[in-house]
Amino acid sequence: MSPRRYQSEDAGAVSPRRYQSADAGAVSPRSYQSEDRGTVRRLSVLAALLMLVALVAGAYALTRPEANSGVRARVAVGEALGGDAAGFARALAPRPFVFPADHGPHREYRTEWWYYTGNLTTATGRHFGYQLTFFRNALRANPEPRASAWATNQVYMAHFALSDVDGGQFQAFERFQRGAESLAGAQAAPFQVWLEDWSATALPGAAEPFPGQPVVRLRAAEGGLALDLTVATTKPAIWEGENGFSRKGPEPGNASYYYSLTRLDTTGTLTVSPRQYQSADAGSVGGQTFAVSGSSWLDREWGTSALSPDLVGWDWFALQLDDGRDLMLYRLRRRDGTADPFSAGTLVAPDGSSRSLAAADFNLQPLGEWQSPNGGVRYPAAWRVAVPGANLDLTVTPYLADQELAVSVRYWEGAVRIAGSASGQGYLEMTGYGDAGVRR
Repeated sequence: MSPRRYQSEDAGAVSPRRYQSADAGAVSPRSYQSEDRGTVRRLSVLAALLMLVALVAGAYALTRPEANSGVRARVAVGEALGGDAAGFARALAPRPFVFPADHGPHREYRTEWWYYTGNLTTATGRHFGYQLTFFRNALRANPEPRASAWATNQVYMAHFALSDVDGGQFQAFERFQRGAESLAGAQAAPFQVWLEDWSATALPGAAEPFPGQPVVRLRAAEGGLALDLTVATTKPAIWEGENGFSRKGPEPGNASYYYSLTRLDTTGTLTVSPRQYQSADAGSVGGQTFAVSGSSWLDREWGTSALSPDLVGWDWFALQLDDGRDLMLYRLRRRDGTADPFSAGTLVAPDGSSRSLAAADFNLQPLGEWQSPNGGVRYPAAWRVAVPGANLDLTVTPYLADQELAVSVRYWEGAVRIAGSASGQGYLEMTGYGDAGVRR
């Protein structure tokens, strides 16, 4: 069988590693690269970016060779969260978290993700933001057994993005791969999630900063960019929602299991293409390699759910304040632009204790507007974030205006700075704006 193409009884014939774009032309056989004409730009996740698995059902058809020549398709966020949920487990009530098992995959649920983001600096203060996220999506709840070693019910997608704040550059890459023949996968012990040579792997022999929370090495490389980072949590895991049960709507099962590691000490290196980046504090032959340190955030979520019919997307904030507090907020956005009552958040104290925030406990106000040069989608240019009960009144502003990932599901995600009643930095994700969706 050709290593560049595979046949799946569940998914049909697809190219496992290539997207073709009329905007970008033919791209790397292992990734989709979005390179804006001045800079470039993807979860999600997430947070919840994520559910961005437009692979389910229609997305695979778009990558078949006969449909792959410069055609551009669009799938809205709501459609990407759709698909046949029959037979999959649903998040219906709180349940205990068990580590290391819950670091690994939960294949009885349709979708899950491992979502790393962070802000890093060099010794001379050069600032970078990064995103490395892995998504798992099951195609069927009860697949028929297949004899082929290539047959699989699991599809993985990953996004790797780098924001060079001082250089004014942003690049994002996307990969897809089947969960077979060790091409992509996830395991709990020792922890590892990978898609080809992009990976998050527990460091063997490293002391766990908290029981069940390993020190993790992150690695990815594409298009002249690379990261090699070590992340170690300084706070215990935070259960989002009701003890980790995060409801996204009134429908039974429209929920997920969701925990976060909100402060990950981070050290390592970032390598960038020398023809795009030049700096006196970099020093590797054939590429600019920066020693960096800073703080990262991990969001872990799994479930079998979809957006309610009146929802079009979400705005997700992962904010690390200089006073030691961390703030996660998400606003589920209705078609009329208002916030859904199932919007929620969590405020984490410096000692790792936390309290849940309901929609009435915070206010998110868009400030201004930025229009993408790559498709014309309009996003808020900045945000006012208020949590009156915590005496927080913040302005959240992107380090770079253009941190849009124009990949399978078009969305904005990038590094932000925080000013106002407290200072800090973090990451922001905005999905479902304009005709958001998949590029054809």
